[in-house]
Amino acid sequence: MLVQDMDVYKKAHNLTLNIYRLTSVFPQNEVYGLTSQMRRAAVSINSNLAEGGARRSLKDKIHFIIMARGSVAELEYQCMLARDLQYLKSEVAQHLICDARQIGQMLSGIIKKHTSNE
Repeated sequence: MLVQDMDVYKKAHNLTLNIYRLTSVFPQNEVYGLTSQMRRAAVSINSNLAEGGARRSLKDKIHFIIMARGSVAELEYQCMLARDLQYLKSEVAQHLICDARQIGQMLSGIIKKHTSNE
């Protein structure tokens, strides 16, 4: 199965698109700050999945899935911060956080599935 066909990859891609749309209206002084950080964290999720998918060993694949899960955690915090700074409405931030948590759970499930077979 191609990484791009995985449900988690599709969900993370949609989250990334939403992050780009929503951060486009953040204050100009955040272009190199929170806007950039949120975009990089979102992009990093699928970038790590793609890189892990191209690896041959299971150990390498799992390593990149773990890295993707770390990017999810970063993005969760950044969404909370954007909410608290009033760059995102509370309900919008909560939706993003829920999506990120679901992606994190999906990634954890993949890790558990592959590490329990060892």
